[in-house]
Amino acid sequence: MMPIIVLGGGGHAKVVIEILQFQGAEVVGYTDPQPKSMIFGIPWIGNDQMVENYSPSNVLLVNGLGSIGDNTRKREAFLFWKEKGFSFSKVIHPSAIVSPHAVLEEGVQVMAGAVIQPGTHIDSNSIINTRSVIEHDTRIGKHVHIAPGAVLSGSVTVEDDAHIGTGATVIQGMTIGRNSLVGAGAVVVKHVQADTKVSGIPAREM
Repeated sequence: MMPIIVLGGGGHAKVVIEILQFQGAEVVGYTDPQPKSMIFGIPWIGNDQMVENYSPSNVLLVNGLGSIGDNTRKREAFLFWKEKGFSFSKVIHPSAIVSPHAVLEEGVQVMAGAVIQPGTHIDSNSIINTRSVIEHDTRIGKHVHIAPGAVLSGSVTVEDDAHIGTGATVIQGMTIGRNSLVGAGAVVVKHVQADTKVSGIPAREM
């Protein structure tokens, strides 16, 4: 594995840095708009512009930007550096259970205790957070955030830029539309349209 630079220095960056250390990766440093101290021995190297001092052929990037119901910053950072020729490393916690028959695209992050079952396809720059469960034959789009403890039953479709909140449950066969938000603890028993926010049990439009 090539050396890695982590974009961002907040809470999510701290989590991915620790996972990278578990993986034995060489982390050059992390970026942040403001000067910060080291994270687990990994130095702050400046703001994101410092990445341009490196060649895309010599380093990989990891997106350390999380999201709280809005994936915009995470998506924009990924697309910006992809246009400049950089590639993003996948990050998978050693305690996660990932089926060898699942497909994880570039930059996907799988956190501690998550379960990803066979037939699942997760597109680029998506986060499968702590102890979430992605059941068989589920399709997850680009720049999606599945928050801690969420459960997606079999054959669910989650379109690009959607956010599924902490502890939410999506029953089998449902579609979560593009850029939609499922609130924490919601139980989704009907399809969620694009650009829609739902919450509650059963989930209803907010």
